[in-house]
Amino acid sequence: MRTKTFRPYDQDTLLLMPPSVRDWVAADSLPAFIDDVVDELDLTPFLAAHDEPRGMPPYHPRLMLKVLLYGYASGVTSSRKLEARLASDVGFMFLAGQARPDHKTISSFRRRHLAAFGGLFLQVLVLCQQAGLVKLGRVALDGTKVKANASKHKAMSYGRMAEREAQLVAEVRAILDEAEAVDRAEDAEFGDARGDELPPELRTREGRLARIRAAKVALEQEARERTGDPAAVPESKAQRNFTDPESRIMRSRTDGWVQAYNAQAAVDETAQIIVAATVSADPTDPRHLPAMVAAIIANTGRSPRRLLADAGYCSDDNLAALAERSIDAYVAVRRDRHSVAAPAPPRGRIPAGLSARQRMGRKLRTKQGRAHYARRKTIVEPVFGQIKEARRFRRFSLRGLEQVQAEWQLVALIHNLGKLFTSGRADRVVASWPKPRLAARLALG
Repeated sequence: MRTKTFRPYDQDTLLLMPPSVRDWVAADSLPAFIDDVVDELDLTPFLAAHDEPRGMPPYHPRLMLKVLLYGYASGVTSSRKLEARLASDVGFMFLAGQARPDHKTISSFRRRHLAAFGGLFLQVLVLCQQAGLVKLGRVALDGTKVKANASKHKAMSYGRMAEREAQLVAEVRAILDEAEAVDRAEDAEFGDARGDELPPELRTREGRLARIRAAKVALEQEARERTGDPAAVPESKAQRNFTDPESRIMRSRTDGWVQAYNAQAAVDETAQIIVAATVSADPTDPRHLPAMVAAIIANTGRSPRRLLADAGYCSDDNLAALAERSIDAYVAVRRDRHSVAAPAPPRGRIPAGLSARQRMGRKLRTKQGRAHYARRKTIVEPVFGQIKEARRFRRFSLRGLEQVQAEWQLVALIHNLGKLFTSGRADRVVASWPKPRLAARLALG
């Protein structure tokens, strides 16, 4: 019987010429695409942040940005996991030129350049427009709850704060009384000998008491600002989280009650490009609509022809704002239930005296209205699925509203870069670029 011949296999084979990491990355791969795109972006804000000539030379912002963008695109957002990938993943090794910044450096870079991510989002959006991926014929608006970098179990209601404050005050007083009695006894026995620091249980309780009192003050200030009443008191159930005080307990369709932020996105129908993105601590959606429409116009230079949104955005003020901008709106006026048959389409002339909501409800029952509104789910909801499932972005890495807003802009620009990469139209964008490498790679693909 003949023995099968296998290909040579020798793990100790020496290379005659030193290899280049670039040879390990396919010319039409995502790391190669990110490498060329970042090289063509205007990174002036990132470079301007490094204005201190003293100290050790930092890693170049292009290197750090490429690693960060590829990490988010691959579902790796933890700075420690990024550090590990730089030693084991060829794509990361290529983008970093085999440099290995540690997790503290990566985390510091992300925090240091928060303000620049918004401008980067706009640059990538312009690239998508140049590639013909943004038409603004139909834009769908929706929000999703993204978990905060905090546990809901670290939150406490205003009513519970008052109870716990009184309890801690009593415990601290008891410990102090006991300590004072011990001091008197020891003074009588030892004289003026030096005493130790406060006992750990007292320091712990005083720390908790200080945090609770600070949280109470913050909730009271919010209540006064919200109502305009200097004497306003927060509701007993009003909560504040000790880890990320700006996040809120919110209802998520998939995870129930979570400590989260409300992440908003306006998505163009043509290629599911995000044309506006923001984050707030408001768990409801209505107040976001005017600001998101204004952001779409500011980011793209024009209004969407049609805007689609679910019933969470419906209000008389919002409908009036859309009408004032001459936007053909399709906003649900109530939550649909699949078990309830749709009302018959309206016929004849529109009756006089209908409210804005009634007019919108009538509009959505027409054949054209149903056809337009039916596109909402297929435009915006898959985007959230791609972000949360394909890229595994379900929790913010940063804390505080300003920080998570910047991180959401980073997530949005990564989503748009991915759409540009898979569209087959990126060659339109790079035709005028002075460096021909990306155009050549796209031609090879």
